Amino acid sequence: MKVMIIGGFLGSGKTTTILKISRQLRDAGKRTAIIVNEIGDIGLDGDILTNPNIVTEELTSGCICCTLRISMQYTLQTLEEDFKPDIVIIEPTGIAFPGQIREEIETMGLSELSFSPVVTLVDPGRFGTEVKEIPKFIETQIRDAEILCINKIDITPAEIVIATEKMLLEINPEAHILKFSAKLGDEQFDSLLLHLAVQGLKKLPEEKKNSIELSEVSAYSILYTLTSRNLDPEKGMRLIEESLCNIRDRIMEINPEFVGHVKLSLKLPESTVKGSVTSSKRLAQVELLPDRKSKKTELRLLSAITKVPKNKLTEIVESTLEEKLEESGTSFEKKVDRETKKSRITTLAMSTKKTAERNKEN
Repeated sequence: MKVMIIGGFLGSGKTTTILKISRQLRDAGKRTAIIVNEIGDIGLDGDILTNPNIVTEELTSGCICCTLRISMQYTLQTLEEDFKPDIVIIEPTGIAFPGQIREEIETMGLSELSFSPVVTLVDPGRFGTEVKEIPKFIETQIRDAEILCINKIDITPAEIVIATEKMLLEINPEAHILKFSAKLGDEQFDSLLLHLAVQGLKKLPEEKKNSIELSEVSAYSILYTLTSRNLDPEKGMRLIEESLCNIRDRIMEINPEFVGHVKLSLKLPESTVKGSVTSSKRLAQVELLPDRKSKKTELRLLSAITKVPKNKLTEIVESTLEEKLEESGTSFEKKVDRETKKSRITTLAMSTKKTAERNKEN
């Protein structure tokens, strides 16, 4: 079983990258599983990454490099026993330390285990290009990497991309650097899979760090079940865009230079609307996924923002979403994951076993 760890700060493009890589691996005949780690209580990316013949598991409410080690070990062991994947792709939270994740996995006693080079994605448009301006926990992510990927070059000025590459080489001169747009796909992106095919290098163990404490990031997630006959895809896209812009502007009143990630997913009977905003300097990105149908209509949000108190983030998120839903004439019910959550171990065991059985049948 080969493990690919693809890390990077919040909103750097991990989900888009992993979605495309996992499809390439599946099409090449590789049995592929994905473990998605969300810092909030409610998962969002697991549904986006779900594909035929690919097992996807979510680990929520913490970070697998420090607070969720036991959950990650159980998930890997269950996948190994029930699904027997050739490759497991791990998408950590945007504040995790990829090198620390690898160290933890190496001590779990899994059989025939190997690693691809550790990958860290970077969005060049969101940080200053001077090393002194990079937060320490992001610097650790960059130092952990064997492959540094400068993503989103399609929406970033060329001079910023060049300056970012120079900054990354100052921090980690040994890393291989790729520059691409994961969203559009290009020659450099396609070469990423070739770089991941080789064996990753083992680095010397370092002192364990708590990524949540070091990041100064507040996180909040929420789920609304919706009842509306009028909420079509066009109205849904407008609802997502207006909500993201409103949340961004209100967060800027507290921290004008915030970075992080606010992600929204609106499931509709015939499609899914997905949107995100990643900093005070980025516009909201919204897209329609027509092939993602759902039996229930629901709205999910995951937010993780720097230097904003959690109680303020919670108030901004809930009041904005509920105001927009009321304006659209949509009835809603708020669900808090903690109140309905069953044992995480039991849920993982049942989910993984059922998925493995479905894949055996196929």
